[in-house]
Amino acid sequence: MEYLRTDYHVHPNYSIDAFPVQIREYCKKALELNLAEICFTTHIELEPERREIDNFVIFNGEKISVFNHAWLDSYLSEIAQANQEFRHYNLKVKAGIEVGYCRGCEKYVEEIVNNYPFDFVLGAIHCLDHIAISSMKESPYYFQNKSLAELRKEYFTTLEEMVTTGLFDCIAHLDLYIRYGLRHYGPEILTIHRGVIESIFSEMTRRGMGLEVNTSSRRRGLKEFHPIREILDLAARAGIKIFTVGSDAHSLDQLGDYIDEALDLLKDLNLRNHVFTRRKAVPC
Repeated sequence: MEYLRTDYHVHPNYSIDAFPVQIREYCKKALELNLAEICFTTHIELEPERREIDNFVIFNGEKISVFNHAWLDSYLSEIAQANQEFRHYNLKVKAGIEVGYCRGCEKYVEEIVNNYPFDFVLGAIHCLDHIAISSMKESPYYFQNKSLAELRKEYFTTLEEMVTTGLFDCIAHLDLYIRYGLRHYGPEILTIHRGVIESIFSEMTRRGMGLEVNTSSRRRGLKEFHPIREILDLAARAGIKIFTVGSDAHSLDQLGDYIDEALDLLKDLNLRNHVFTRRKAVPC
C-alpha cells in the first residue's frame, strides 16, 4: 500500500526560532518534493517563567507577544489563501500549532483551540524545570543537575499531565530528551521509558490521540527518529492507531527530511500515516 507523502511539522516565519521563510515559499518547495499535504505548526510557548525568552511569535517582521491574537488571524488567513492557491496543484495546506506544554497553560490553550479553526494541534515538552531541554545551549544546565531517575520522573509526569488535559491531537517528538541527553547520560537514557510509558499510551489510546514520528533527530546525528522504534512498537501494542510524520523543519532545506524513511518505518510496523482536517484524523 502506498502512503501519502506528508510533512506535518513545519515552522514558517511566525516561529521565533525559524528562518524567515513564508508559508507560500514552503508550499512551492512542497510541490518540488511531491508532498501531498503540508501542515504548519508555529510554536506557541506559554511558560510564565520564560516569558522574556519564549512567549513570542514573529508578526510582520516584529517580535510580538504570543498572547496578541492579531498574529493568529493573519496566520490562519495566510494558510487558507495558500490552500486555495495550491489545491490546484494537488497540495493540501493545513493549519496547525505546536504547543510547548507547561502546567498551568491549559486555559489559554483551550481558549485558542476552541476559538480558531485549527486542523491539527501538536503537544510537546520542550522545557523541564524552566530549562529548554530541546536546546543545545540550555540543556546541559538541566542534565548536569539531574540524575537519570529525576529526568525520567519529571519528563513522564509532565507527559502524563499533558495527555490527560485532552487538549492535543498528537504528541510531538515524544523522547526529545534523547536529543542532547544521550551525550550526557549515555545509552541508559534509551530505556527510561520502560515501565512508565505503557500506561500513558493506554490513556492516549482511550482518548484517540496520535503520536508523531519526528525525523529531526537524524539531522542531529541520531540513529533513530523521535520516538525510537521500541517506543513506536509499545505505542502500537497499546492500541494507538493514529500516527503522523514530520520533519520539524525550521528552514526550507529541512522540509521533507527523511519522510520516506519514516513512512517505511510505519509500514514495517503495520501502522498508518494520518492527516487531519479540523482536528479529525484520516488514514492516508
